[in-house]
Amino acid sequence: MLEGGRIKLKGWQQAAVALGSAFGALLDPRRADLIAALGETTGKPAFERVLERMKKNSEGRAMLLDRPRVISANVGHAWDLPENTFGGAYARFMGSRNFSPDDRPPVRFMDTEELAYVAMRAREVHDFWHTLFDLPTNLIGESALKVIEFEQMYLPMCLLSVVGGTARFNEKQRELFFKHYFPWATRAGMQCTDLMCIYYEQHFHEDLDVVRKRWGIIPAPTPPK
Repeated sequence: MLEGGRIKLKGWQQAAVALGSAFGALLDPRRADLIAALGETTGKPAFERVLERMKKNSEGRAMLLDRPRVISANVGHAWDLPENTFGGAYARFMGSRNFSPDDRPPVRFMDTEELAYVAMRAREVHDFWHTLFDLPTNLIGESALKVIEFEQMYLPMCLLSVVGGTARFNEKQRELFFKHYFPWATRAGMQCTDLMCIYYEQHFHEDLDVVRKRWGIIPAPTPPK
């Protein structure tokens, strides 16, 4: 057992957890704990690359020093911000879906404190990205965001989630995703700045359209009727 309740796995144990998590997540994509375990057991090289990028970026270094957490106690002031601000838009997104920032599962399978924080940060900024890209939380929206996350971090879990998500589409959803959302998400994920190197909490008070433009964010286009 490592510090913070994390578990150090041997190679065969890591493979077993990854395989079991992948199978369970395909059966029930709502199991956030299984998706998290899959991301951790298959994503160490990707998280190591993200960590190195953060160390070379001023906001990234500040986050590694401060280690901010996206929990209610830290982001609750967003609910008091004007609707046009990034923080206000995030609060509106969370409130409209009755989500809580405290619902994310803990990191269990990262070897070091730094990597554990990077993995946790990647998990906790997910809803910031929903807000910035104006993506719904339905199956199509989540699959599109996973494409962007893969473009940003090259996490195998993101690719597996897209495969699992699209396998559940009906014919109409599949056509809409691959003709409308997939090309946009691929372009949006490559065009925007390094999203893991943004200290989002320091930009809550800024206008949403202004930060989108600064970070090269292309919001999701309106789907055809």
